Amino acid sequence: MASVAGLVAGALSMAAVEYVSVSSQVDIETADLAREQQELDNMPEEELQELADIYVSRGLDKKLVHEVAVQLTAHNALEAHARDELGINEITQANPLQAALASGAAFLVGGVLPLLVSLFMPLDNMVIYQYVFAILFLVILGTLSALTGGSKVINSIFRITLWGSLAMGVTAYVGSLF
Repeated sequence: MASVAGLVAGALSMAAVEYVSVSSQVDIETADLAREQQELDNMPEEELQELADIYVSRGLDKKLVHEVAVQLTAHNALEAHARDELGINEITQANPLQAALASGAAFLVGGVLPLLVSLFMPLDNMVIYQYVFAILFLVILGTLSALTGGSKVINSIFRITLWGSLAMGVTAYVGSLF
């Protein structure tokens, strides 16, 4: 019962933290866009030059950048500045609810595995079973992560297993204090 309660509490806390974090990011982006719109309204020539300078820094020809900046500004000035100056576009905009659900679901899926170990393995040496299976689960997670992301499997396994083991060790130490 304690494992199930911990699983639910962990999933909810992860979802809540993710929701707050992404909501804060959205708030910052919204404020950035409002500030950029104010700058576009109050200093259109300076903003046009700023956009042109961005394109020069990206390697476009100095003769071409002014025309590009003018055309993009005429089409949608805020969108051009959001994308090229602030790095904000419709693809990168985060959804707090979606992030919360994904984080909570990921925690639940990851937390079910140790719960199954506690349900089906003998109580004698449960700590050892939990640790060994947790390492095995971290190796599997590292492999899946690398294969999904297209990175090197060994690097992913090492990173996830190292940090997961450190987290388990610190948690066990803190738990032993109480």
